[in-house]
Amino acid sequence: MNILAFNGLIDLPWWGYVLVALVFTHFTIIGVTVYLHRCQAHRAVNLHPLVSHFLRAWLWLSTGMSTIGWTAVHRKHHAFVEQPGDPHSPQVFGLRKVLTEGAELYRIEQANPETIKKYGHGAPNDWIERNLYTRHDSLGIALMLVANVLMFGWLGLTIWAVQMAWIPIFAAGVINGIGHWGGYRNFETRDTSTNITPWGILIGGEELHNNHHAFASSAKFSMRPWEFDLGWAYIRTLEIFGLAQVKKVALAPVVEAPKPIVDLDTVHTVVASHVHVLADYAKRVVHPVHKDEIARADDATRASLKPLKRLIYRTELLLREQDRAQLLQGLAHSSALNTVYEFQRRLAALFNERQATQERLLHSLQEWCHQAEQTGIAALEDFAQRLRGYRLATAAS
Repeated sequence: MNILAFNGLIDLPWWGYVLVALVFTHFTIIGVTVYLHRCQAHRAVNLHPLVSHFLRAWLWLSTGMSTIGWTAVHRKHHAFVEQPGDPHSPQVFGLRKVLTEGAELYRIEQANPETIKKYGHGAPNDWIERNLYTRHDSLGIALMLVANVLMFGWLGLTIWAVQMAWIPIFAAGVINGIGHWGGYRNFETRDTSTNITPWGILIGGEELHNNHHAFASSAKFSMRPWEFDLGWAYIRTLEIFGLAQVKKVALAPVVEAPKPIVDLDTVHTVVASHVHVLADYAKRVVHPVHKDEIARADDATRASLKPLKRLIYRTELLLREQDRAQLLQGLAHSSALNTVYEFQRRLAALFNERQATQERLLHSLQEWCHQAEQTGIAALEDFAQRLRGYRLATAAS
């Protein structure tokens, strides 16, 4: 037998080998986004043991990744996002390093026993995890190589190489790098997360990274009607067959007829939905007031006011020195936009008061609404009224 001519046990046309490589890598993507990310790291969905064991075994074969290691590193990323301690932020390490060495940054952090101890709670710790998956992480990769070559001959080696590169490039590199560097943002989260594209197909929905950072515990990443989350489609399919149970999905708040006064239910709603509230503020207050001010300004002032549409509600972390200078210059030319900016900052600060009592939050929000209604700015007054009608949505809403 000529070993060099070995074509494997399965003979396929050229496109068949391409399809196999895509299917194999797609199973790995499903394992990462559905099992590791949404199920293990964030507990947003429960998976049937058959599904969990299959995906855990597949990830061992196709990546060698430890469930507890990946879970711990990702949770630490959320705890220290964009700050020193974030295991893979391009704001800390630089975009180039995260793109090219993202998988290595994961491995470095997984070797930190303090990270595993503090952030790895709840991950599988059964016999097979302790004695096979974690202890012999390279064995799975080797077995996948042997299986690929036996099935597809030497082309199986190419398929295996694609499998090994897929997660380091697209997940560890693209999502952790580009997903904190460039794209669009639905929500002004306190980090640089972006949605790379509105259609999360190639990386199973992980492309919708800004949505995920806005609602980390949600099993569904798509938030707008035009967005698509393939991982969510798989979860819903598994749920139909009794193989998954969704624990939490982020829903936009419902706005009803305003109450006479802000009460504790209003406070609970706007705090829980604060990113929606701030996005609503941008749409209903910042944009119309900015449009009116632009229309009234002369040519010289208009140039200073134009950047304010995006700068007023942008998170502080994303403001460069040039942005801050433009913001101050523009606000100096418009008392209305300066007022809108100050009320936006006060509203955002209210949401960030994690240690505040309910009574203090209630008083602060009541005072905010009362003062907003006295500004003489119609859009701001209308928004203060609208805020009184917010309530938490339910799945049936």
